[in-house]
Amino acid sequence: MNITVLNGSPKGDMSVTLQYVRFLEKKFRQHSFSYINISQRIRKIEQDTLLFNEIISQIENSNLVIWAVPLYVCLVPSQYKRFIELIGERNVSEKFEGKYAAVMTTSIHFYDNTAHNYMRSICEDYGMRYAGGFSPDMYDIMKEENREALLNFGENIFSAAEKNVTASRAFLSLVSSNDQYFPGPAGESLDSGDKKILILSDRSYENENLGRMIERLDAKTGGTAKVMSLLDVDIRGGCMGCCECGLDYRCVYTGKDGYIDFFNSEIAEADILIFAGEIRDRYLSSKWKEMFDRAFFNTHTPRLQGKQMAFLISGPFGQIANLREILQAYSEWQEANLVDFVTDEFPSEHIDQLIDSLAGRVLDCSDKGYIQPPTFLGVGGKKVFRDDIWGRLRFVFQADHKFYGENEFYDFPQDDDKAIEINEKMIALTSNPDMREKVRKMIKTEMVKPMQYIVDNK
Repeated sequence: MNITVLNGSPKGDMSVTLQYVRFLEKKFRQHSFSYINISQRIRKIEQDTLLFNEIISQIENSNLVIWAVPLYVCLVPSQYKRFIELIGERNVSEKFEGKYAAVMTTSIHFYDNTAHNYMRSICEDYGMRYAGGFSPDMYDIMKEENREALLNFGENIFSAAEKNVTASRAFLSLVSSNDQYFPGPAGESLDSGDKKILILSDRSYENENLGRMIERLDAKTGGTAKVMSLLDVDIRGGCMGCCECGLDYRCVYTGKDGYIDFFNSEIAEADILIFAGEIRDRYLSSKWKEMFDRAFFNTHTPRLQGKQMAFLISGPFGQIANLREILQAYSEWQEANLVDFVTDEFPSEHIDQLIDSLAGRVLDCSDKGYIQPPTFLGVGGKKVFRDDIWGRLRFVFQADHKFYGENEFYDFPQDDDKAIEINEKMIALTSNPDMREKVRKMIKTEMVKPMQYIVDNK
């Protein structure tokens, strides 16, 4: 069986994920594996039509395509995302139709679910038959039981392709609208005071829905926002995944382009961040992904703490729950306040109302310094970072370790002396069967007592 491996790591053959595929190749010698370094060569692939066509031809002649890619900020790297865009722009998605597909990633399990959702939905949009996904921790291959799981995964996907197994579909096709947004009279603008508002898009949307939405929001917030496009920022390339920044936040691009200065002077200094973009194959554009990926020079340290954040989005955002989760997760682990999403999926009058409401809410939340309590998306993600930075990644990410120690991120439950003391006393007390029954009947009322006290007395 002919298997094409689309390597998504910017590090090429030095990819951690690729080692998992190589292990399968070693154990399943009856199959022929061909490797293409997509992310590492994306500029060449984008510029050289012949090379791009050769890649597509190789895929067309494959029985199984393995999308092997590391996780960058809840998704695939921006370079890989750009390749997926090229497939759509050049109308070659039909070349993937009917091919079996598998997705392999490695990570520390920080939103690997959203990356897999994205890749599976792309495969299904192309008409591919999804054989399965495998998402190990980056070091899982070091243990025998995990290698056994990897081999079982390999057997499953190879068997599915050989036996022509019917594949289920997890994501419905998107239905896009071509409705135009034409704003009505904006009315009186709001006073933004001395708030620094940044409205950032990935390109110019002049005379398009998103451009009109940006103009409406800017006018409603007093016309004082700084409106910028990522195309005006000197960004020479996507994140390389080298982790050199982990020691002291010094990126391999330092002094080579303008991104870090842009982030520090514009994004980090703003009080209110409005990110504007269009749906591109179930995400925003690869330019937006490049922006998020390159912000990793801050590593796992939140730099948007206390900021108000909102998104203006053009396209079928309401049909892509996975994208909503990604953007919400991003805002929460950055410790920012996600005010709302406003899209152009509604009649013009309703979009006006949504934008006007958003303008008032971001200013009000900013005035009050309001930050919504994080959900599992923020709390769970923060704990993943906390544990790995404390443990095995401390040496590589020394800058994070220093920040976490100084800002009480290391809130391990085993350090809660009061809780440990109470637990020990109560566990000893309830070792007596009679007392256990008495306590059992008291749990409901005792659990709420501290909150009732606050409600009654504060």
